[in-house]
Amino acid sequence: HLCALRSTATFVFLSTGPTVSGSLVKGKVGQNITVPCFYSVKGTRDITSMCWGRDSCPVSKCYRTIIWTDGWKVTEQYNSRYMLKGNLLMGDVSLTIVNAEEADSGIYCCRVEISGWFNDQTSNHKVVIEKARISTASPHTYTSEQTS
Repeated sequence: HLCALRSTATFVFLSTGPTVSGSLVKGKVGQNITVPCFYSVKGTRDITSMCWGRDSCPVSKCYRTIIWTDGWKVTEQYNSRYMLKGNLLMGDVSLTIVNAEEADSGIYCCRVEISGWFNDQTSNHKVVIEKARISTASPHTYTSEQTS
């Protein structure tokens, strides 16, 4: 039942070919939101290009691309609010959305380009950005939630 759902749920789409996995990431307006995406890097030859895009992953590349890397560094960035803060060389290609807006809600595609036919690792992530609740408390009271 719904109360048991954590803020990050993992789900797997059943499909033919490579497994498409994903996650649900929830956040509030004004927060920095990180959408997780990783691939396996055992040595430098495993480091590879990847992209993030809006909407579900297409057959190749990314649709409505927001970021490209060549595996070593970000090569294209279409909006300064989208950045990769993880260690790219270790396969951490998680997307950070800075100062999230309601318009950032939707599906994001993480595509890692693995060489060979149809080997790309793709994952679709649902991002839900909610309006921050307006606090009615006086500015002098601090709740225990303000520990970030």
